[in-house]
Amino acid sequence: MSDALVIIPTYNERENIELIIRAVFSQKKKFDILVVDDNSPDKTSDIVTDLITEFSNRLHLEVRNEKKGLGTAYIHGFKWALERGYEYIIEMDADFSHNPNDLIRLYGECASNNADVAIGSRYLNEEINVVNWDIKRILLSYLASKYVRIITGIPIKDTTSGFVCYHRKVLEAIELDYIQFIGYAFQIEMKFKAWKRNFNIKEISIIFTDRVRGKSKMNGSIISEAIFGVLKMRLTGLPKKKKHE
Repeated sequence: MSDALVIIPTYNERENIELIIRAVFSQKKKFDILVVDDNSPDKTSDIVTDLITEFSNRLHLEVRNEKKGLGTAYIHGFKWALERGYEYIIEMDADFSHNPNDLIRLYGECASNNADVAIGSRYLNEEINVVNWDIKRILLSYLASKYVRIITGIPIKDTTSGFVCYHRKVLEAIELDYIQFIGYAFQIEMKFKAWKRNFNIKEISIIFTDRVRGKSKMNGSIISEAIFGVLKMRLTGLPKKKKHE
């Protein structure tokens, strides 16, 4: 068993899942993987199941009954990881927008450089490191992060990044049962809560490359959740809500 788990949430990622799993397992650092699949109609989970026989004790699968949102998929994975004693838990997309070769750098910030949270940042040092996005999407993402910083005061350049390594103590402190958001705003809320609890957060520069296989899950409701969710975070300080089912 590795000390680090990579959580990969999936919904209709048949074209990518085997490739990303093999890419993670090819790294010099040993990582375990948990795929959290939301009962993908394209049978993504069947491919993972077949690969488990090849990567026994390193590759794991949790299949949920239906599509419930990115945030709840990660919370499911976080709890799974904490129950099994992993020290470092990493969020990663299945579509290669996050380069598996950057995993060791993220892990190293937490394991060797005393970060509690390490963020793969597209917007560090006033640069925009995004490949194959049109200008509208780049501006939407860049300005969203800037908006979050202005509204909340959080000193993070890429608040919406989904490529993040957490030390387990952060996830234990954040009260995962009371995370409010399930879409785009989930990533912001997690960072906001870690920052408010005075954890050491570091960003490392990465190059984000848009998917070349499969379809994006971005939609208008996800964006609106982020816009209004940030205002709610700032005004209410993240009040508790009922636990996720």
